[in-house]
Amino acid sequence: MITQSIPGFADIALTHLVLDYNGTLALDGLPLMGVRERIEALCEHLSIHVVTADTFGKAAEALAGWPVSLSLLTPGEEAAQKEAYVKNLGAEGVVALGNGRNDCRMVGAACVGMVVLGPEGASGPALLSADVVCPSIVTALDLLLHPKRLKATLRT
Repeated sequence: MITQSIPGFADIALTHLVLDYNGTLALDGLPLMGVRERIEALCEHLSIHVVTADTFGKAAEALAGWPVSLSLLTPGEEAAQKEAYVKNLGAEGVVALGNGRNDCRMVGAACVGMVVLGPEGASGPALLSADVVCPSIVTALDLLLHPKRLKATLRT
């Protein structure tokens, strides 16, 4: 669990990390450098979930052996499926990371919603749904590994 009292935001008690795959953790279906080590460090504090439409069809193979739960979405209404996933976990204990238009509702529903401006960029609506915008997935995961950084970003 990651806990932090953030003045003007909330007292957070995060138990789940929900991640989009393509554009967030991966580029062209392959995980970005530095992600696995951070995910392995974070699994000591959070239950980690990857929720994806799997555009390139590589997520299961790429994430084999990683400490994550992989959920492949059914085609159509991906945004609603991602939002429902977060809500089913208990949104008040979820930090969600994404970058695309289909991540907006997931990011917005989570206690802490983060958008990554990775190599694929990020959709405007995703940016507007986020509490935090990061220049890379590595930066975003490092905020969670060092929660006082997250506090410094979110406090009023």
